[in-house]
Amino acid sequence: MPPDDNPHDNLHEHVRQNLIAGTLDPQEFFEAVAEHSHNGLIGVHYVNHGDDWVELAIDYQDHLIGDRETGILASGPIVSLCDMGSGMAIMLTTKRFFQTVTIDLRVDYLRPAKVGASVTARMQCYRHTRNIAFVRGQAHDGDRASPIAQVSGTFMFLETMK
Repeated sequence: MPPDDNPHDNLHEHVRQNLIAGTLDPQEFFEAVAEHSHNGLIGVHYVNHGDDWVELAIDYQDHLIGDRETGILASGPIVSLCDMGSGMAIMLTTKRFFQTVTIDLRVDYLRPAKVGASVTARMQCYRHTRNIAFVRGQAHDGDRASPIAQVSGTFMFLETMK
């Protein structure tokens, strides 16, 4: 099918133009990339955002269970949720789309997520230099005062920020 006949190509071009112009709509961006990404495959979805933070969530799903006896979610989907949220928080803070490389993503698990509960990650980019961005956040299963994990990360831009 030629590119002009595919409505997804037009959407992706619209999102790409907004990224270039610095008019990123995080929900629109996430929905455009989710259909072709690991995060979309595991069910990560957009929740909310501010100037330097984003919230993404993942619903409890049987195929994401890490321990069949207890029903506890595997850690991998939670790490993916936090990694994607970090990248989006960086884009919101810098007002630009940068391809980034995860240098370090530390996820300190405080407790398992409640069986059957959705997990929400709120990630904030609190500082960036020309080459590096620093992100922190937490994941919770409905009660922000009782997080399941504390997260911190360092990300490198693939191009130098001017």
